[in-house]
Amino acid sequence: MTDATDLQGRVALVTGGSGGIGHAIARRLAGAGAAVAVGYSSSADAAHALADELASAGARAVALGADLADPDAPGQLIGVAEQALGPLDVLIANHGVGQRRGFEEVTVAEWDRHLDVNLRASFFLAQRALPGMIERGYGRVLFTSSIAGFTGGLVAPHYAASKAGLHALTHFLASRVAEHGVTVNALAPALIEDTGMLPGDPEELAARVPVGRLGRPEEVADLALALVANGYVTSQVVSVDGGMYPH
Repeated sequence: MTDATDLQGRVALVTGGSGGIGHAIARRLAGAGAAVAVGYSSSADAAHALADELASAGARAVALGADLADPDAPGQLIGVAEQALGPLDVLIANHGVGQRRGFEEVTVAEWDRHLDVNLRASFFLAQRALPGMIERGYGRVLFTSSIAGFTGGLVAPHYAASKAGLHALTHFLASRVAEHGVTVNALAPALIEDTGMLPGDPEELAARVPVGRLGRPEEVADLALALVANGYVTSQVVSVDGGMYPH
């Protein structure tokens, strides 16, 4: 049985917390009783406003900036979050970059940035967080991937490759920490409104979705909370895509 009360008093870090999906997940976690560190890269005002909102509602919350393209940033970010709120129980690696390109247009610098931010930073966040979770016998790691990790998607080859890498990372890590009470999963959204990741006109994109509309960040957050609250679901990549990729 999924029990969100298990999150009461837990400490969570949500990277990409200044965006639509990150906002929604942070609110759900705080509503379930967790202390929340809202990670951001450039949208400081939005992240601090969210942390203030959560704090005014009674949650412990902070906003923390980090450039996750920097290889040292993941470990530093978790260290600062733990100093502010306590040992980390829940890691939501929700950050990401996405730049629409044809395969013939991608430069080396663009390729490296997508892999550095979307994949490398996610691994090193998990690498830093997992030992403490294992030691305490409880932990939840959730990566935000994309349907592009399954299908190639509409954005770009370097984006799709970085997201597919998250799927493999999920399976590798999950099998090695499950016996310690730690789960590792990923969500694979597609065409979610208010995210800054839509690769085209929203109305035209909505016509591609079997349910006939774009997804909402709150719908992704609902599933994120269910996965985080469930200790028996691990090593799964769960699509949130309106039926675009049935599998």
